[in-house]
Amino acid sequence: MTNFLGSHLNRLDAKGRVSVPAMFRSSLRALAPNPEGSVTMILRPSHTRPCIEAWPQMMFDRLAQSLNRYDLFSPEYEDMSTAIYGNAYPTEADKEGRIVLNEMMVAHAGLTDNVVFMGTGPIFQIWEPAAAKLRAEEARQNASARGLTLPGGPRLPSAATASPPIAHTEMAPPAGPAPTGSAAS
Repeated sequence: MTNFLGSHLNRLDAKGRVSVPAMFRSSLRALAPNPEGSVTMILRPSHTRPCIEAWPQMMFDRLAQSLNRYDLFSPEYEDMSTAIYGNAYPTEADKEGRIVLNEMMVAHAGLTDNVVFMGTGPIFQIWEPAAAKLRAEEARQNASARGLTLPGGPRLPSAATASPPIAHTEMAPPAGPAPTGSAAS
């Protein structure tokens, strides 16, 4: 699976245009049904953070499928579907790799002259630079304080889970008569 990695600083122009980092455009192409086609994504304001989320279509479709666990007319479905779809917009990068961020999204994320594209694995986020720095620090501190690890991922042995040390003992000589031709007499 292709992942969005790293943080990249780019300039937001007066028309709300910003260049998607080349590495992210390559990942979006790799995830597209037609990798030779345009670079498309779904942009939406995060409903949990002051940033814009950028979703490859395939990942957004998976997100939408998770709504199926709610009854169509339940308050939970209405809240989540509105939060996910209500301000989501498909967008396509132009020939220079730029996308346009609408005023609502720019305001939601508090963006001004510069933005940070932050890879978060299957999606990426667009942040105001100082807020991105704080979020990255917060995430590291939270993960450390909670002792978070990846489920099913590789683990380094810890003192509690490490194998017991191997006891080193002297080997006793074999029982029975000494082999013939030995120097023992």
